[in-house]
Amino acid sequence: MKNRICVDTCMEVDSKEEEEEEVPHLLDLNTEGRVNDGHHLGSSDSLFPGLIDDVALNCLAWACQSDYTALSCLNSRFNKLVRNGDLYGWRKHLGIKEHWVYLVCDLKGWEAFDPLRKVWMTLPKMPCDECFNHADKESLAVGSELLVFGREMFDFAIWKYNSTSNGWAKCQGMNRPRCLFGSGSLGSIAIVAGGSDMTGNVLDSAELYDSSLGTWEMLPKMTTPRRLCSGFFMDGKFFVIGGMSSSTVSLTCGEEYNFQTRKWRKIEGMYPYVNRAAQAPPLVAVVDNQLYAVEYLTNLVKRYNKINNTWNVLGRLPLRADSSNGWGLAFKACGEELLVIGGQKGPNGEAIVLNACSPKFGMKNGALDWKFLGVKEHVGVFVYNCAVMGCL
Repeated sequence: MKNRICVDTCMEVDSKEEEEEEVPHLLDLNTEGRVNDGHHLGSSDSLFPGLIDDVALNCLAWACQSDYTALSCLNSRFNKLVRNGDLYGWRKHLGIKEHWVYLVCDLKGWEAFDPLRKVWMTLPKMPCDECFNHADKESLAVGSELLVFGREMFDFAIWKYNSTSNGWAKCQGMNRPRCLFGSGSLGSIAIVAGGSDMTGNVLDSAELYDSSLGTWEMLPKMTTPRRLCSGFFMDGKFFVIGGMSSSTVSLTCGEEYNFQTRKWRKIEGMYPYVNRAAQAPPLVAVVDNQLYAVEYLTNLVKRYNKINNTWNVLGRLPLRADSSNGWGLAFKACGEELLVIGGQKGPNGEAIVLNACSPKFGMKNGALDWKFLGVKEHVGVFVYNCAVMGCL
């Protein structure tokens, strides 16, 4: 039986009361930078002088990821732990999860925000060509990677940012390259479904990406081709909702993919708030296996009733989504909270503001009680891409 111990709003750990499988000793680092068997070493080659490496590694694992750059200056052994990924492997073993928000609001590049420490970090510049840099893009966080989908001069391309190495690399392309697709991730895997190919054909195909292998695998076809749709994982299954099957036909149905049967099931009327060609794909987020969505025209947050296949009003957004048909606004899940990111104009100029709310405990007088998380000033008021990574 699994209990979740909340460390804070954006870092959590899983523990087990029952007997669990035997844990291998801490990564066996030797003089090349790998952790030893736990015995005390001399001060010249230990992670922390005076501590055995097992204890020192546990202390480092619980430090915030935003501090790793500074901590890696402690000594060469810890620097290697960070760069070769061993420390992240140990964090994953301990069940430590820390959420980071990645977003881009102008052509200067990607920014990362740590909701726990309220710290901003500028990512290295993506080494893409100018065509990709200026083209429309889509993004997805899976495992410890941020995937950015876009278009180069002659074809689609995917770049991936690795949070452990803090660097960009070209990602293997999909079997059926596409844009305007729905996507979602769960742990180290992600699924993209539907979209349009290079010639504008609306697709009914779907693919699974395994970040541990860096490979794409074709899945069975959906029952309905769609683009400008949204995807998400819920209850161990992948869903895709909304979108358009052509330039004039909007879809209110959803589809559910079952990993065990490898079949899609059509759900009629799952998303009645049809999106037109000028509107953004559905803004949806899943917290604790519960689906939430934003209704653009009313700026309302609604909760999906799985049993009745209906939507119930939960409260209002802290920012407006109706002024731009849902574009330029991010609505994401961040741990146990809903996250809304959008622009606003104030006395100091334009800025991007982050607000969060717990759908379980964040109600006040029958309304959602949004709390201010952070602000990024002088970057405009439009969020082009956003993804939330649950870093282990």
